[in-house]
Amino acid sequence: MATVKKTRGSVLPYYGAAAVWIAWAALRDLYRPGHFAFVAVLSLGAFLLLRAVCKDEVTETVVPDPPKEEEKPTGNAELDKMIADGQKAISEMKRLDDAIEDEKISQDIRRLEAVSRKIFDQVKADPSKLPQIRRFMDYYLPTTLKLLNAYDRMDGAGIAGENVTGTKEKVENIMGTIVTAFEKQLDGLFGADAMDISTDISVLETMLAREGLAGEKMEAQTIKNADGTDIKLEL
Repeated sequence: MATVKKTRGSVLPYYGAAAVWIAWAALRDLYRPGHFAFVAVLSLGAFLLLRAVCKDEVTETVVPDPPKEEEKPTGNAELDKMIADGQKAISEMKRLDDAIEDEKISQDIRRLEAVSRKIFDQVKADPSKLPQIRRFMDYYLPTTLKLLNAYDRMDGAGIAGENVTGTKEKVENIMGTIVTAFEKQLDGLFGADAMDISTDISVLETMLAREGLAGEKMEAQTIKNADGTDIKLEL
């Protein structure tokens, strides 16, 4: 939930300024230009005095967070579990980022969150990649969250004993390795795509050369198919 603060100035300065005019009109003459000018000065003075004395009214309103859109079941039990576990992991990373004061650790957590989101998005787009992240989901991700939770608890203890300090240093030292591992996991999901694109480019270059559409004549070459078999291209 978010708290919205609204500030409203007091109305007393306006009432005070008006009262000056009313009082002068009731007690003294008010028909010459000099009278109007003098009362205007008095009225402004009363307004500024009351404005300095009277405090603004501040009201706070609690605005509930908008409801989160729930992921609709895909019909694939393993994929649905990955999506649910992924959402919990992302929420926990956000909590840890807010709870841990060390900025370096927080930066690493935010990087892990961004990479994890991309991993989940890739698998949601292509569920055939689920086996590639099984170890990531079953071990690497939960173990990372376990380490960060331990760091958070020890950090909140407010002591600098040998066990606490040593454990926190170990977590801090391994965070860079964990971030790199998460990024490699994401990169690995593009392996088959990269192979397909490389094959398409090689075939396209050869066909363009054969048709005389390439800048230079190309030699016959052998490339690897996605299944590891050779494809020999000749002009």
